[in-house]
Amino acid sequence: MPKARSTIEIKNRRARFDYEFIEKFVAGIVLSGTEIKSIRAGKASLVDSYCYFVGSELYVRNMNISEYWWGSYNRHDPGRDRKLLLNKRELRRLQRAVREKGLTIVTVRMFISERGYAKLEIALARGKREYDKRESIKEKDMRRERERL
Repeated sequence: MPKARSTIEIKNRRARFDYEFIEKFVAGIVLSGTEIKSIRAGKASLVDSYCYFVGSELYVRNMNISEYWWGSYNRHDPGRDRKLLLNKRELRRLQRAVREKGLTIVTVRMFISERGYAKLEIALARGKREYDKRESIKEKDMRRERERL
């Protein structure tokens, strides 16, 4: 019997406004204890989260996964850094790219895969300037106007 499709999708809307995405990747997350149950309940936040390297491993910081309400002694720390799982080739590519000036790795969205695993979509990104942000707002307003007509 196939698994039911999950509707859990937690987005980082601020990242799309503050950054210009160059390339996107989908990474697995190393979770502990009751974290997956909290994610399935939709109790996670990606606001202000970003990725960084320790050696050749990629971690995500400032991703908040709330404590599971019915958890007991196995509770997790909501704000801990979590390791991301990517191929070696992807990790090397990201590490080389981050060394360039002005590039960073930001979290875009978190979702539950078809197999039931929590996945994190990350993007290699460049920060937008103030005038770029104004241009994005203008484009969004124009798109809304076209849809109304």
